Amino acid sequence: MARPDTEEMAARVLMIDDDDRLAGMVSDYLGGAGFRVTVAGTGAKGESLLKRESFDVVILDLMLPDADGLDLCRRLRGESDVPILMLTARGEPMDRVVGLELGADDYLAKPFEPRELQARLRAILRRKGTAAKSEVLRFGRLEIDKGSRVVRVDGEERAITSYQFALLLALAERAGRVLSRDALMDLLKGEKLEAFDRSVDVHISRIRAAIEDDPKKPRRILTLRGTGYVFAKDQDR
Repeated sequence: MARPDTEEMAARVLMIDDDDRLAGMVSDYLGGAGFRVTVAGTGAKGESLLKRESFDVVILDLMLPDADGLDLCRRLRGESDVPILMLTARGEPMDRVVGLELGADDYLAKPFEPRELQARLRAILRRKGTAAKSEVLRFGRLEIDKGSRVVRVDGEERAITSYQFALLLALAERAGRVLSRDALMDLLKGEKLEAFDRSVDVHISRIRAAIEDDPKKPRRILTLRGTGYVFAKDQDR
């Protein structure tokens, strides 16, 4: 067996599958390749583990004793960007299409060769690593690091909440477009709101305080009275 890359050796895998024999086989094989595998026999246990611990990739069976795998995939994708490989005995094309549309990153039908599973996991992890390294938006002095969810001005990290980061990112990814408050709320539906969530206006004010030289005279996030907000992409500051 080929020696795994350093990143792959550190990868944590959560396998959500009630087939003990298959889970044992996969755990042994991937463990020998350097992966760290945790097995959850039910959807509920898998969700609980994901809330408490950090995993690099999830192997998700569609047919679970307490949950439908497609529904679980939808919930997981709404709460996390962890890559998901769907594993199932159901080989119908529509199942594959629906699973991918719900946010799964790959699909492997049973029975399968462990070597193919390992190869697919490697590919997913490499795509994830490449994306994390490359997804940094730069606008003059402002950097928005999508991989680490960090905002910097002149290389200095600025403190904003997770929700505010998502709001800033939604604006920056649509730089030059006017977005109404309702449009922004729709874009952020998958984000966890803070307790007693304030209006978009207040969050924008907090973001400006973090990234603008003069929050009262913003140059990056502009207000169009009665319309919404626009992220100015052509500023050199």
